[in-house]
Amino acid sequence: MHFLACLAVAFSMLFAAPASAQEVRVGAAASLTNVIDALGKAWSAENGGRVVGTYAASSALARQVEQGAPIDVFLSADLQWMDFLQRKGLIEADTRRNVAANTLVLIAPADKAQAVVLSKGMDLKGGLAGGRLAVADPDVVPAGKYAREALIALELWDQVSGSLAPAENVRATLALVARGETPYGIVYGTDARVEPKVKVVAVFPVGSHKPIVYPAAIVKGKASPAATSFLRFLQTDKARAILHDAGFTTGG
Repeated sequence: MHFLACLAVAFSMLFAAPASAQEVRVGAAASLTNVIDALGKAWSAENGGRVVGTYAASSALARQVEQGAPIDVFLSADLQWMDFLQRKGLIEADTRRNVAANTLVLIAPADKAQAVVLSKGMDLKGGLAGGRLAVADPDVVPAGKYAREALIALELWDQVSGSLAPAENVRATLALVARGETPYGIVYGTDARVEPKVKVVAVFPVGSHKPIVYPAAIVKGKASPAATSFLRFLQTDKARAILHDAGFTTGG
């Protein structure tokens, strides 16, 4: 028992070990996976540091920050989970910035995709043909919450709420459609761009859901020179160009 206890303490110390002076540990929404990798490489080329990304649903990452996970910079796919951490005093509030925005789209497997006209009360359930609609968990994951909000606005939620295939994050949703396990899925526009096995069949009207905004902030007590530099880099023209290339918009 003593050995196991010592092992547990050693593991916890390793988990909580501080990053090196030139390392930035970024916890980012799953939809940012590819672009944070690209941004990290661009920042590293200029600064000689290293960005280590952890990608998951914003809700899961916020809970990890709350529990003391080794994350220096948090990027959320919505305002709510950043607000959650700010209310708890777990981010450096003066560093908080909105760095990107996104769209919400309906996707289908590429080999079966046909354009869909989204309108109030349309027969979306009929289009599922007995299958399910893949969405990120609408109770906690931003992509799922945006999806539910848009479906309610279009008077489609009651049709399909019993036919959902909820996933742990937006990339898991994307994978369900890419594998042909569901006939439709709802993801961000940028996610659809990175997966050739899916195709966008409709874009949800902007007014049908809250703006999809990505705030970033340094976690409380983690304002190292490297973390500060990386967050500042996210607001540069070079970073905006990388975000635009990935399909995000900036300035929101």
